Amino acid sequence: MSDPSSVTYTTAEILKRIEDKIDNNQKEIKQEIKEVNQKLDKINERLTHLEIGQGSLTEKVEGMDKRLQNVEGTQKNQIWALIVIVASAIITGGAKLFYH
Repeated sequence: MSDPSSVTYTTAEILKRIEDKIDNNQKEIKQEIKEVNQKLDKINERLTHLEIGQGSLTEKVEGMDKRLQNVEGTQKNQIWALIVIVASAIITGGAKLFYH
């Protein structure tokens, strides 16, 4: 039979390997955190642009609302003017028929 092989490492070597693995893992985690932070920064920029765009759209909608109110007011005035003109014409026509 063959003798089982045995490998002997010193405690210092084992600890060094463990420390190296921990260091590598920390570097990877730091890099991933950096990438996540960059993505969050980009999302924050996009959100800021959306908020600015929303404010601009709100102003435009408010302006359109004011113009629509002006148009509605103008149309009401035109309708009342038309009613007065038609009523005057009817009254005038009736008066001409009555007094002739």
